[in-house]
Amino acid sequence: MSDLHTEVKQMIIDVLALEDVSAADIDDAAPLFGDGLGLDSIDALELGLALKKRYQIKLNQDSAETKQHFSSVNALVALIHAQAQ
Repeated sequence: MSDLHTEVKQMIIDVLALEDVSAADIDDAAPLFGDGLGLDSIDALELGLALKKRYQIKLNQDSAETKQHFSSVNALVALIHAQAQ
């Protein structure tokens, strides 16, 4: 697991005030929504704002591609790497 994976997981925990969850509890490939971490659309908005602020990434709320970026920690890390180029 990379430092960025850990950083993104910790950001998810902090931004969404997830109690009793540690970075080690979040599987890099597990879904963030539904059966995985159980996040909802409000969580996605808060997380999107935090990602924009911390990593200066651009997101299109209505894009199907954006939904894919939020599918897992691995997908978020890939997005951050792609936009850091």
